[in-house]
This record gives sequence, C-alpha cells and structure tokens, in this order.
Amino acid sequence: MTSNGAGTSAADTTDTADRVFAALANATRREVLRLLRDGGPQPVQALADHFDMRRPSLSEHLKVLRDAGLVSEQRAGRQRIYRLEAAPLADVQDWLHPYERFWRERLTGLGDLLDRMPDDEPT
Repeated sequence: MTSNGAGTSAADTTDTADRVFAALANATRREVLRLLRDGGPQPVQALADHFDMRRPSLSEHLKVLRDAGLVSEQRAGRQRIYRLEAAPLADVQDWLHPYERFWRERLTGLGDLLDRMPDDEPT
C-alpha cells in the first residue's frame, strides 16, 4: 500500500471515508448529528429522549458514529457525554464538491437554453 506521506495509506483513507458514508446513510444517525450540532454536547439519555427506540439500539448507532469519527464520547461520572466531531464531514464536502459543480453547470446550461426559447403565445 502506498503512503500519502502522513503515515496513513490510501486504503486507510478509503476505509475512513467508507465508515463516514455508511454512518451518514442512516436517518437516525443523521438526526443524532443534527441534535449534537444544534444542542451541543449531550448525555446519552438526552439524545435517547428524541427517539422511539430502546437505549441499546441508540448505543449501537452511537458506536457507528464513534467508529466513523463523527462523535466523541466523554465520561462524566456515570454519564456519557457525546460531542459532534465535524472534521470528517469536511472530507464528505470535498468529495461532493465536484458533483455540485457538475449540477450547477448543467442547470446553468438548461437556464440558458430556456432563455433562448421563444415564449409560447397564449391561444
């Protein structure tokens, strides 16, 4: 495997990106990220109160998010406090950027074509 100079291989980078995309593929996990973004760090119970599921099920979602690097966990006594870690989302944005540019160019082209078309006269 080739190294990118920072001590990580291209395969490691791909594995990380795959974990992030897999984590984001689930609506519950996206909602957890939104709650942490909007409400800041929160204990598990505060997050669990937003979902109609048992706490072990939410814990599985939190584990996937931790493994993807999207959240971090800090123990405070008996509580576990979760915090959003947004850095991996920048990698997703970098990956999506060429596709955004692609669609922006296509929509601009469509707009130009529609502007050149004659308006229909009412009958």
